[in-house]
Amino acid sequence: MIIMDLKIDNFLAFKNFHMNMSYPKKIVDSYIDHEYLQERTNFRYKKVNILMGGNATGKTSIGKVLMCICNFIKNKEANSIVSKVGDTKKEASITVDFIGHSLRMYRLDIKVKPSDEEGELPKVFVCKRVTDIGEKDRYETCAAKIDRIPLEYNEDYAEELEKIDPIGWMFTYPSDMGNKAVEFPQDPSFLKVMEYTLKSLDPAIKSVEKSKEVVNTFIVHMQSGDLLVQDGEVIKKNILSSGTKAGIDIASLIYSIYKGECGFYYCDEKFSYIHSELEKAFLNVMIHGLRNGEQLFFTTHNSDIMDLPLPKHSYIFLKKDIHNEEEPIKCVYASDYLKRNTDSIRRAIDNDLFATSPNLEYVYEIAEISEFSKEEC
Repeated sequence: MIIMDLKIDNFLAFKNFHMNMSYPKKIVDSYIDHEYLQERTNFRYKKVNILMGGNATGKTSIGKVLMCICNFIKNKEANSIVSKVGDTKKEASITVDFIGHSLRMYRLDIKVKPSDEEGELPKVFVCKRVTDIGEKDRYETCAAKIDRIPLEYNEDYAEELEKIDPIGWMFTYPSDMGNKAVEFPQDPSFLKVMEYTLKSLDPAIKSVEKSKEVVNTFIVHMQSGDLLVQDGEVIKKNILSSGTKAGIDIASLIYSIYKGECGFYYCDEKFSYIHSELEKAFLNVMIHGLRNGEQLFFTTHNSDIMDLPLPKHSYIFLKKDIHNEEEPIKCVYASDYLKRNTDSIRRAIDNDLFATSPNLEYVYEIAEISEFSKEEC
């Protein structure tokens, strides 16, 4: 699956939010190969999307909304969508343009309307529109073709969703957002990925092997002793650092990318406890493993990621303005500001060109609290 365009209104903290994943012109000698559909070279899409921004600007929430959409399409069950509505007294809507496994572009419009009767559940309406992607088509021409198809909502959303080609996805989130059991692959190559990942994160790890006695369990051999990783969870968690524990999910994600299992990947702040150089190296490996027609979203606070030789359109900065009630969260695209090859994203951030730097005022106010006076009594 490839996400091309996303509009969110009244879900979580988003109002009139819009994010686009197309880009206008071909990049010569790009670091990222094949940022276009196979056999449709004019149809360009952002294969790698680096989402950056301050805390509470929506990086994780975008992933949550996308995961709800994916589960809605697969399971044809609306509770996950309804639960994400912001103001339950108002109508909420999502519009997403995406590509499945075939050369067709879908537009899925989802509308949640509050019930007129107190105590009744809101109603969910769906409109699915689709167009074939012609040999000369770009995203913009396909979007225009879909615009010409009437927008007709259907309350029988299961019927509409049944007409969508199967899609694949994988989302990884910080460890404090859930403890769902993980089913490890049986492929021997996964063991290698796991071992190389954990040994990179902790030099004290000597080797990793699959348990012969316990199902879905790996044994991590360390200088100080052995520990178990069972169903994705570390037994005796205090032995490993937070970064090393995150490595289990990172290994699963990298393995999935290299096996081409899902096609769409959302990696949300899995590197918060990991050294900057390691984060850059793992991201490089992920990008290298992406196949044609696949897509990666990667959220981070690490400004060193901007030192990677990625196209400028790969960087999307999220900006939150609590004084803007109509559009509190918006996207800032680096490529809209930096047009020349010599323009530096790192320098633009250092100079706060995108006005996305966090507000430090209240941090320094802590040092000025009168009760903390250092004067001697």
